Amino acid sequence: MSFMPTNKRESLIFTIIMCFCMVLWMSVYNVMRVHGWQFDLGILAEAWVGFPPAYIVAMLLDVFVASRFAKWFAFRFLVTPGKSSKLAITLSISTMMVFPMVFFMSLYGALEAFTHVGNPAMILPTWISNIPWNFIAALPWNLIVAGPFSRWLFRRVFPEGTVLAEPLAAAGTMESGAHVSDAAMPQQVVAQEL
Repeated sequence: MSFMPTNKRESLIFTIIMCFCMVLWMSVYNVMRVHGWQFDLGILAEAWVGFPPAYIVAMLLDVFVASRFAKWFAFRFLVTPGKSSKLAITLSISTMMVFPMVFFMSLYGALEAFTHVGNPAMILPTWISNIPWNFIAALPWNLIVAGPFSRWLFRRVFPEGTVLAEPLAAAGTMESGAHVSDAAMPQQVVAQEL
């Protein structure tokens, strides 16, 4: 059984789950950091209020920037489909996702802080200082908690073969669900390796 998506529709569903886990954790983490590392219901409420716009931005970044970069970098420099282990491919892509997401979401956080403070001079220093703080929280959370949990939940809710690559009417005749679009090729490689 493959825990990774095998087509574009599965990739979108997996991205929705994974982004939810990452953005929720990073929202709580950053609100706690701003409030001197305290944790209470007020911190959760503040993180939850900021969650929807951060989630939308993260989804767009994931789909249009981060996943493309991560797969390109991983398959070009870190792993070779067919030769590298399933674990190496998964860890390479997951690790490389963190770099662009932290870079851009740290900017998002600085811009959000600007809307509360109103001082444009604080955007650049806040962005730069957010990057290392967010990286040290995002990388282990992605690799140890959010990634494994999202893959597990994804396959529990959507067993292999239950999300079609194309609607049946558009796919014509499909032999036991074997038809998968060429656009899903990077996911197919990962899925075959996992």
